[in-house]
Order: sequence, then C-alpha cells, then structure tokens
Amino acid sequence: MEIFETITAQAAAMRLPLYAVTLSAPSRPRAPLMLILHWHAFLRETPLKTPGLRPPPRPVAASALQIDVPWQQVETLDRAMLDAAWQLGAWELERSTHRPWWRLNAPARETLDCHRAFADYPDDQAGQASMVQAPDQAQMLAQAATRGYVRWLFRPRVAGVWQALDEDDVTLQAQGGRALPCPVSPWPFDRHRAERRLYRLGRGGRLVIFPKEIRK
Repeated sequence: MEIFETITAQAAAMRLPLYAVTLSAPSRPRAPLMLILHWHAFLRETPLKTPGLRPPPRPVAASALQIDVPWQQVETLDRAMLDAAWQLGAWELERSTHRPWWRLNAPARETLDCHRAFADYPDDQAGQASMVQAPDQAQMLAQAATRGYVRWLFRPRVAGVWQALDEDDVTLQAQGGRALPCPVSPWPFDRHRAERRLYRLGRGGRLVIFPKEIRK
C-alpha cells in the first residue's frame, strides 16, 4: 500500500509544508480510501497587483486523493498508516472509529465531521477548502453514512511545518524521520464501537522533574 510514497510525492510536487495527513475509510472491506494532505501555507487572493491595495491571503487548499487498494481488514490500513507516520517522524498516530450518522436523532456535528473526513465541506461556500481527485467520493460518503467510517490522523515532521520545532524525541534520525520497521503494532478493530485510539510513536529523552505542589 503506497501511502507513504503518495504523501512524499505530493509534498515534493507542491513544495509546501504539511500541517497534517488524514486517511478515511468507510467501514466496508475494499471500499475506496480518501487521503487528504493539509498544507500550512497561504496564497494571494488574486495574482493581480494594485498599487496601494494589499489583498488578503487565503489558505492553500488541501489535496484530497482517492486510493484504491484491495484491503480486507482495518488493521491492514493501520499498518500502512503506522509505517507512513513512523517514517515521516510523527509523534503519534490517531485512529478514530465513527458510527453511521444516517440514523434517527444523529447529531448534526457527526454529519459534518463525516463529510469533512471525505473532503466534502458543506460550509465552504467558495469551494476553496480542498482540491479533490476522487471519482468515488459520493460513494464513499454514502457508505460512511450507513456503515460508519474510520479516520487516521498524524502530523509529519518530514516535509511538515513541525520540523521547525525542537522536539525531544530520541527516535528521530538527523533528517527528522525514522527507518522501518515501525515497532508499534495495530490494535484490534471493532466497527460497532465508536472510539479513539492513540498510537504513541515518539519517545522523549529528557528527564522532567515536576515541583512538589504539581506532583500532589
């Protein structure tokens, strides 16, 4: 599964720092996946220049890409995202399981979160939130609405804005990434249980001693 290769190729082409990477999958084997790269950059509202007038900048649209792989188990996607987050130097990887929102009295927030997870932004009237290359986006949304979905999130140091931070992580190599294999194993998955799992990838090396009043 070439998730790591896709991320690095897009980052090299865009030449912009990444803020976060997300992957969303309907809770149905072999369903298409939605990979979204969230950029930390701004562009001019218009390329035209007017003397004395400085137009406000706008955020660079996220890149949303459909990935078609014959996956059967969520743990397979877990492994691919763990390997990608590990190599890109992320401190942690979050996996969240979401229930179907197509049900009676489902909160509107769940509906909006689902749409955003698959790069559909109903509140983006200007259509500038994302650039979508996903012919099966509507199918993914329909499957996630009725079967639920899983979403992964990590913030990369390699090719990311986070590389500017002086983070205490003894697992990182000189360039901010890590070499395979990733030592963290996937957790079992239950699509009927909404939950949030956090895979810790980084490890601090400094000894932190808290004052006595904080320890209490």
